[in-house]
Amino acid sequence: MNTEPSQQSDSIESASSLERACLCAKTCEDFKGKDIVVLDVAKITPLFDYFIIATATNQRQSNAIAEEIRVLMKRESTRRRNIEGKDSEWILGDYGDIVLHIFTEEARELYDLERLWADAKKVDWQSFRTDSH
Repeated sequence: MNTEPSQQSDSIESASSLERACLCAKTCEDFKGKDIVVLDVAKITPLFDYFIIATATNQRQSNAIAEEIRVLMKRESTRRRNIEGKDSEWILGDYGDIVLHIFTEEARELYDLERLWADAKKVDWQSFRTDSH
């Protein structure tokens, strides 16, 4: 799957996944999340297409980001399948083809998902056009 913003994927479904992943990253940014990364993991695992990884400064901010993304995804007709860690240093939101990871700085450094998924291509989510939302 090509994740370059200027070259959309062949299938409408995967383009929709890419757009929703970029919208989630933008929402993280809007809520002052830091070091936001979108990873295209579709060629590495059949379970999902994208990881969104962000750092929050505290638990309240993590929960606010997770809740706002839940609202966004519901508006995009994507229901959250599960959420883990609402009272911890790592919130994981499962949206089927997209998985959201919100960490504290310490937890992000400890679990180092970018290293674990180093074969995944980083998506230039900031250049992806999300003007329609």
